[in-house]
Amino acid sequence: MLLAMFLAAVGLNLILFVPAYRYKTDKLTDISYALSFVVLITLALGQSRFKWEDFLLALMIFWWVVRLGGFLLFRIWKKGKDKRFDGMRENPVKFLRFWFFQGVTVFVVLIGALEFMHTNRPVFNVLSAIGLVIFLKGLIIEAVADLQKWQFSQDPKNKGKWIEAGLWGMSRHPNYLGEMLVWLGVYLYILPSLHGLQWLIALISPAYIIILLMYVSGIPILEKSADKKWGSNKDYNAYKKRVPLLVPWTNQLRSK
Repeated sequence: MLLAMFLAAVGLNLILFVPAYRYKTDKLTDISYALSFVVLITLALGQSRFKWEDFLLALMIFWWVVRLGGFLLFRIWKKGKDKRFDGMRENPVKFLRFWFFQGVTVFVVLIGALEFMHTNRPVFNVLSAIGLVIFLKGLIIEAVADLQKWQFSQDPKNKGKWIEAGLWGMSRHPNYLGEMLVWLGVYLYILPSLHGLQWLIALISPAYIIILLMYVSGIPILEKSADKKWGSNKDYNAYKKRVPLLVPWTNQLRSK
């Protein structure tokens, strides 16, 4: 089952790579990412026991897909292109590698949910409810943070400035914090239903997201870019000292 899901995720992305490379467009990237989640969860749901716990998990992930996928699609259509792919979309090997690993990422992120939908007896207990609450909180944080940053970027008066209003005055990367909470919440929701090594396999999902955003393609790249732009600005350095990297109020706790 997992092998079939892996092939489906990677295969879908490789198929959409063809027109993306042919027309040198970035507008298919986010569509493919969101669509991959929808396809895999729909396939898994079709093979599940059709219990309400399965449908609730599918609904949670669909909520996340519609929110994030819709926002990313709106943003790329407004901007026209994604500067991350400058120098990549013209190189077939580099561009293909990105699309391949995008498919791999979808599979890895969903591996816990896929395991859950193939367990015999789903369980919903206090831990599951806590997971659901954490998921909803993460979804709201991510949505609000994205909206605040988009509105900030659309104001001509803010051109060349960094955002420190709203959630961005509590965390330098609240959208990533929300994303991590989403998948941590999913993990806690499914955890009571997992047995044996399933809980360890499912742990790969939130661990992958956290490691990816904290140490690979998320926060490090943005922090490096921000330091390059404003590293010599004393107000920006004061902002970095005042506002924690990810989790609100940790700067104050560390100073004590």
